[in-house]
Amino acid sequence: MHVSPFFHNLNSAYLAELDDMRHDSEGHFVLDRRLAERRSEIAFLVHMLEVAPEMVAVVLHKAFHFTSTPAMDQLLACEPEDLAAWESLQKTIDIAPWARPTVQLLRKQAAGDRFLSVAAALEYMAGSPRHAPAHAGDEDDSEKDATNADDDTDDRQPLSADDLDDADGQTREDARADWMAEHGFDRKD
Repeated sequence: MHVSPFFHNLNSAYLAELDDMRHDSEGHFVLDRRLAERRSEIAFLVHMLEVAPEMVAVVLHKAFHFTSTPAMDQLLACEPEDLAAWESLQKTIDIAPWARPTVQLLRKQAAGDRFLSVAAALEYMAGSPRHAPAHAGDEDDSEKDATNADDDTDDRQPLSADDLDDADGQTREDARADWMAEHGFDRKD
């Protein structure tokens, strides 16, 4: 399975964007709230479809259910100028009811269809273990991920894709805490 450099780079940025939204400064899980806030800003975000698609694509986090793995794998091999048209790609994707108005709004934008193809690819990679970033995790991290996965539900709106909780998320949290302590901030315990 080949992932083009275009999608490889965007995927890293997309996962980082989701990771940044996952917890607040006190370590509380706030992904659902932050996604709702980002979704409410869609009228502004449409101006960023081409400049920063990874920042806008999070509004569609968990909006897609993919029915054709080959179609998505083929899309991931494409460079930006060769992307599949949204019209054909949409036939292989079930869109969550809560996301349909957003998809319709995005389709009205000049770069909307192209953006939707990119967003679908990013969501596909985020929900696919085959495309998860390579990292070394241990059993303790896996247990923490299972606990965090339970937190990643939102009774206010249905979600359809599996959420990623990086196995090295705690390691990053420790690194952040170390960096903050080195720069004179108190550790939160």
